[in-house]
Amino acid sequence: MRVHLINPSDVAFGVGVITPRWLYVLAAATPLKYGDPIITDETLEPFDLSSIQPGDVAGIGIHTANAYRGFQLGRQLRERGVWVVYGGIHASLYPEEARETGMAHAVVKGDGDVIWAEVIADCVDGAPKPEYDGGRVAAGRFVPARWDLLPPKKYMWASVQTVRGCPKHCSFCSVWRTDGQAPRQRAAQPVVQEIVELRRMGYRFIALADDNFYPVTLEDIDLARKQNNAERERYLLDLREDRFEMMRQLAELPKDMVLFTQITMEAAEDPEFLEAMKKAHIRGALVGVESVTPEGLKSVYKQFNASGEELAAKLRVFRRHGVHVLGSFIFGLPTDGPATFDATVALAKKADLAFAQFVMMTPFPGTVDFERWEKKLGDAAERIEDIPVTRYWLLPGHRRPKLYMPHPSMDAEEIRLRTQAVWDEFYSVPEIWKRSRVATSLRARLAFVFISKLYRQMYANTGIATDSARRQTSNRWARWLAEPCRRLFQGKPLPELAMPAPPRGAFEIVS
Repeated sequence: MRVHLINPSDVAFGVGVITPRWLYVLAAATPLKYGDPIITDETLEPFDLSSIQPGDVAGIGIHTANAYRGFQLGRQLRERGVWVVYGGIHASLYPEEARETGMAHAVVKGDGDVIWAEVIADCVDGAPKPEYDGGRVAAGRFVPARWDLLPPKKYMWASVQTVRGCPKHCSFCSVWRTDGQAPRQRAAQPVVQEIVELRRMGYRFIALADDNFYPVTLEDIDLARKQNNAERERYLLDLREDRFEMMRQLAELPKDMVLFTQITMEAAEDPEFLEAMKKAHIRGALVGVESVTPEGLKSVYKQFNASGEELAAKLRVFRRHGVHVLGSFIFGLPTDGPATFDATVALAKKADLAFAQFVMMTPFPGTVDFERWEKKLGDAAERIEDIPVTRYWLLPGHRRPKLYMPHPSMDAEEIRLRTQAVWDEFYSVPEIWKRSRVATSLRARLAFVFISKLYRQMYANTGIATDSARRQTSNRWARWLAEPCRRLFQGKPLPELAMPAPPRGAFEIVS
């Protein structure tokens, strides 16, 4: 019996951008008596069905975007006598769908760190339960990844997680519901240990795959003081200090390291935190801007963000502290109009963003937006191939609508074309070359251009480009650019790299 761990994808580029961390966490959670799991990331290459035997166990991790391929793969594996187990955010939300459509023997809801060993044992005994609840594992029980199983020369970036959960409640995001609003923050030492291991292997660029790297704001602490809630204040201060301790240790790592994370706009009001990020080699951050207007922000429950000139000024604060921003914007909000598109790309330039992504409004399961949309359509929802549009992930990609929520003033094609035009303008060669001044050498500037173009080409597969010819062209360009870009990211292995000094008065946050 062998254990297979599979990350489904219907598009393979041969080279991956960021390691799918969950594969290597579950590999570490697989008891040694079953041998090393066979790991397949289909963004690199399709799964080889000839590699399986009846009685093997296959763990398939799905989110909404890859559920269609994941279910297809599960059916194929079950036909061949494999124990099929689904996990991931989508399976957690729709366990019955994984059983009915994906032919699952078992579904794992929540975190797999602890429960995975039990699931395998039950499959080996021939009696898996239909459903397992992994819950929200405390930070001290997060399993470090088995990075020794990484295939060589296949990924540009590695990934390490420092916290699960986000205290916000944005209407388009499901994280605060699935991972919780109480941050489960790992202690500094195990995080740094993983990063050191990866740098020893030659990974210089590492994504901190967090829901929100800034889980405690200055406003949170101030509110606890105003409420005379000493226990809450102490908890928040401890959480904040542990974050600073981790960054102090990261600052001792080699100077050629570049870390990237995801953070909320409120960090712009915390110069001490931004300065610590800079020293810790955290050179980039995805910031969810979403909308450039107050009305747009209100519609997605993100009033804590700034808008207009104040927004541009706050984004420039990150840059002044050496943290380059990947800004994320949403088009298709009910408050958007034709002028919104021009205003957005103008602000992205004015704010000195290094990168930006412009996505069309999509209602994802588990979010407030999805619930409102599903309820509004009800039984009158359009059906495609006899599947209601409210279950769009069960359709092949080319049959899915480009815009799910009817807009009060623009049709779907207009929104798509205007979104495409924003991408084309922001990622034109002249604009990329202007932004490449963030680099310090000609080689680095050329690398920036390559990476920008690769990012743009890979994103063409998210549904913005509708015709198959354009999709195929984007795939070819992405494949051609991926390997040269990987080499640019690769560093010299440092097998003798030592761990930084232990944390001062180390403690562990458990929530």
